[in-house]
Amino acid sequence: MIPAQKEFHRSGRIGWLRAVVLGANDGTISVASLVVGVAVSGATQNSVLITGVAGLVAGAMSMAAGEYVSVQSQADTERSDIERERHELVTEPERELAELTSIYLSRGLDQPLARLVAEKLMSGDALGTHTRDELGITEAQRARPVQAAFASAISFAVGAIVPIAAVLSAPSTLVSEVSSATSLATLVILGGTAAYAGGASMARGAVRVAFWGALAMGITAGVGKLFGAAL
Repeated sequence: MIPAQKEFHRSGRIGWLRAVVLGANDGTISVASLVVGVAVSGATQNSVLITGVAGLVAGAMSMAAGEYVSVQSQADTERSDIERERHELVTEPERELAELTSIYLSRGLDQPLARLVAEKLMSGDALGTHTRDELGITEAQRARPVQAAFASAISFAVGAIVPIAAVLSAPSTLVSEVSSATSLATLVILGGTAAYAGGASMARGAVRVAFWGALAMGITAGVGKLFGAAL
C-alpha cells in the first residue's frame, strides 16, 4: 500500500494572498498616481514628497479599516451559521443526520453508504463535519479580519514606498518620469509574482496589473497638468 502524502494546494493562500496583493498594488498605484499628478502640476519636489507620504499613511489606514470591516462581516456571518448548526445538532440531531446523508448522496454515494459515512463522521466531530460539508467553511478559508487588516496596511505601505523612494532619488526635473517608470516596473513584478503564487500565467498577470496602473497614472497626470496650467 502506497503511503498517503500531504498534497500542496494553492487554495490555502487565497485569504492572505488577496489582501497582500490588493494592498501592494493599491499602494503603488495610488501613491504613484498622486506623486505624478502633483509633480506635473508644477509643484516642488518637497511638496510632491509630502503628498506621497500623506498618501501612504492615509491609504494604509484606509485599507486596514476597509479590509477589517469587510472581513469581519464575513466572520460574523460564518460564526452565526456555525452557532445555528450547533443548536440544530442538539435540538434536531436526526434531521441533521438526514441532511448530511443527502449531501453525500448528491456526491455519488448510495443510500446505505451515505448514511453510514454521515453517522461515522457525526460520531466523531458533528459540528466540524457540518461546518465543512454543509456550510462549506474550512479552516484554511475562514475569515480572519485582524490578519487581513494588518496584511493590507503593511502591503499598501510597502507598495507605496516605491514611488516615494523614486521621488527622493530622482532629479527635480524628472520626478514624474522616474516615479512612473519605477512604479510600472514594480507593478509588473507584483502582477507576475501574484499570478505565479496563484498558479496563473505570469505574463498575463503582469500585463493586467501594469495596464491599470498606467491608466491610473495617465489620467491623474492629465488632471494635474490641467489644473497646473489653470493655476
